[in-house]
Amino acid sequence: MRHGGREGEEPLPDGATIDRRIARTAEVAPLKFERFVLKFQGMDRLIPRNALMARIEAGFRRSPAVLLLGPRQCGKTTLARQLAERHGAEWFDLEDPRDAARLAEPLTTLEPRRGTVVIDEAQLAPHLFPVLRVLCDRRGRPARFLLLGSASPDLVRGSSESLAGRVAIVPMGGFGIDEIGAGEARRLWTRGGLPRSFLAATDEESAAWRHDFVQLFLERDLRRLGIDVAPAALRRFFTMLAHGHAQVFNASEIGRSLGLAHTTVRRYLDMLAGALVVRVLPPWHENLGKRQVKSPKAYVRDSGLLHSLLGAGSFRDLEAHPKFAASFEGFALEEVLRKAGDHDAYFWSTHAGAEIDLLLLRGRARYGFEFKCADAPTITRSMRIAREDLRLTRLFIVVPGPASWPIEDWVEVVGLGEFVRRGLPGARG
Repeated sequence: MRHGGREGEEPLPDGATIDRRIARTAEVAPLKFERFVLKFQGMDRLIPRNALMARIEAGFRRSPAVLLLGPRQCGKTTLARQLAERHGAEWFDLEDPRDAARLAEPLTTLEPRRGTVVIDEAQLAPHLFPVLRVLCDRRGRPARFLLLGSASPDLVRGSSESLAGRVAIVPMGGFGIDEIGAGEARRLWTRGGLPRSFLAATDEESAAWRHDFVQLFLERDLRRLGIDVAPAALRRFFTMLAHGHAQVFNASEIGRSLGLAHTTVRRYLDMLAGALVVRVLPPWHENLGKRQVKSPKAYVRDSGLLHSLLGAGSFRDLEAHPKFAASFEGFALEEVLRKAGDHDAYFWSTHAGAEIDLLLLRGRARYGFEFKCADAPTITRSMRIAREDLRLTRLFIVVPGPASWPIEDWVEVVGLGEFVRRGLPGARG
């Protein structure tokens, strides 16, 4: 098994560790595959990603192939190397010309393999999927395959069409509160969860890394995902999207501002959502006899990238920014969906002004969420309307602080860290 790195050095995997220059500056010990070692401000902390590893292992119990799907630089390679160390896996990195050449004839190369086989940057070789289907169908399953990739139309379509019923998809993002602890939630909110940003020695280094990430993502990474759009046009769109973060997406209005057709604007949104850097939250509507909003909301998924696009390099900058409350809404929304799952997730709004930031449908239960940057939020008329119209089982008013308390029997104020700790009522894990 080849892990790369210069001879005599312990390798630092791409995608989730600090590079050696930053590691020296931050006084971070060399990272092992088993966990992230975090040391700053006098603290020595471990950041395991046990929940993700458990989901990968559970995926392999169901299927002969697992697709670990996440945005660039979220830590997929590091997590996969941990599994490779544990199981003695064979490793293929499609960004390495030597491995790409070996997989030019995939059946010849992969058919003799046994045990766990990892294929990094799988979106670069969509021709692999029909071959993997054949290999996954072999009697006795002599090999299992872990595919790593940033989302792309080819990757998602290839895995769903060629590997239907044979692949378990495990979504992945950056660090979350469940991994770094509620005590570092403000740092996570400010810098975002991409490991190199979160682990940087200073806010300035974190902001500089995110600035470079956005530039390279738009100029290089999207093209490698098969998206051929001028980087300058996408940057203008991405920046405008950041300034409309947590708002209802209006393709026509954005199109007029950018001089683009609304169909082009919608295509840009789909591109960024497909690359897992933007979340499109659909509206919920039902027969209520009221005019309800039927356009989606759009969020920049990583709060650190949002702040980079907004020019807010520190928490002090963020506090003074007009998108402060919207930033918390997006950050808290991602943490809630990370804990509760992002299936059957919506927002609800009427043209008369009643709304709920997040509605989760779980069987017969309906859970509403409002995200508030307030010390002592109260029940609003909008919340009462939402409870009656949507027949809410429970409403959570999520706040940044640690305190939690009930207001009435159907609504409670809950600190974000506390919700991440306990989850939805009756939920396991």
